[in-house]
Amino acid sequence: MRWRAVIFLCSLVLASDGARAAGASLDGAGLGLAWSIPFLGMLLSIALFPLLAHRFWERHFGGIALFWIVAFAVPCALLIGVPTAATEILHAVALDYVPFIVLLFALFVVSGGIQVTGNLAGTPAVNTAILAGGAAAASLLGTTGASMLLIRPLIRANEGRRHKVHVFVFFIFLVSNIGGSLTPLGDPPLFLGFLKGVDFTWTTVRMLPPMLLAGAILLALFHLLDRRAWARERPEVTAPSGAPMRLRVEGLHNAIYLAGIVGAILLDGFWSPAMTVPIGLGIALPIDALCRDALLLGLALLSWKTTRAEIRIENAFTWLPIREVAILFAAVFITMTPALAILRAGKEGALAPLLALVTMPDGRPDNAAYFWLTGLLSSFLDNAPAYLVFFNVAGGDPQQLMGPLATTLLAISVGSVFMGANTYIGNAPNFMVKAVCEERGIAMPGFFGYMAWSGAILLPLFALLTLVFFRG
Repeated sequence: MRWRAVIFLCSLVLASDGARAAGASLDGAGLGLAWSIPFLGMLLSIALFPLLAHRFWERHFGGIALFWIVAFAVPCALLIGVPTAATEILHAVALDYVPFIVLLFALFVVSGGIQVTGNLAGTPAVNTAILAGGAAAASLLGTTGASMLLIRPLIRANEGRRHKVHVFVFFIFLVSNIGGSLTPLGDPPLFLGFLKGVDFTWTTVRMLPPMLLAGAILLALFHLLDRRAWARERPEVTAPSGAPMRLRVEGLHNAIYLAGIVGAILLDGFWSPAMTVPIGLGIALPIDALCRDALLLGLALLSWKTTRAEIRIENAFTWLPIREVAILFAAVFITMTPALAILRAGKEGALAPLLALVTMPDGRPDNAAYFWLTGLLSSFLDNAPAYLVFFNVAGGDPQQLMGPLATTLLAISVGSVFMGANTYIGNAPNFMVKAVCEERGIAMPGFFGYMAWSGAILLPLFALLTLVFFRG
């Protein structure tokens, strides 16, 4: 609460004279790369503090996040102007962060009310089936919804195992990222493409081949690794129980609320009234976004009120994971605004040489470069803005991008969705899965440790996808 109070007071101070320059925003063409230092500092803090000073991080991660917010806000206010700093912070919080955390919060609360009980054992066959089912469900429930729904049953199934970290790393690869490829509901970049005019069915048809190839390879590799790890477990863990598998799902009424969350997201895509609600500094909230967020919060409240407390207790449900994600991503969203402004500046920005790499000398798009650059930016920045940047660099015309430039749009889509798995911050559910696992006592890899996993497994896979789909 103290952290939130300080942030609120800082926002009030920054906004104090914002009215005289409403609508002021950062000009990415005039920004140097040094403005990205607070964002890089925030990323390094997430990466290094849990590794080098774990207890300090657990007690003070909110203060560290606040430090990097101030490291951006104060220089911006002094060097560019208080109105601009206030506008950028309000825009990042109201239009980007709040919808993001409201959706995450609703999925966290609703999925936490569903408990799968029984004698589910974390054998290689069972684990592979859960990962395959979760990857399939991610395109309907979204990567966040599928991740929050299945991570607890997967943890419970593998409770007795000592060698199990790889199970949750592959869960992030498949369920939290690659599985959400087939519909605009699956991942935020694809939903943004849908809002820009990309057909719902185009996503399903064109994303299916790379998703099937990547999913099949990862599932086969996982099964081999898990069989090897299973062979190293204690005999009392691997010995068959002899009892038939029995499963029971409690709190199943929460599936209705999950369907309601999917419906709220779809409603936002199909219903676009012209009405907005001004909140100051030239920023207005679309009425459809407000209705969506109100509906999501209402569904979360209904889930909380109508689910027996015993179910959440047995699910080991606590508020710590969502609290940690909410605080850290508030800092990430605010401090990354200069980097996004530079990217939006395109050829006029400091990253113009990077963007120039996506065009061949004869003027044709370099689809392999689109795939890798969109993906690499999605690994460290929010994957939705990265998608939009390259969508616009490729012309921004959905009819052209679904027609003659279909391979380019596919490269942008696959890069933004698949390569969100490269780091914990590449996609929201990655960090959420990590937080839930650690809260349950599972020693997940650190920031760089996870990147060692993703580098060894995913980068060769992405090189193969480049050869198969994007080399022309």
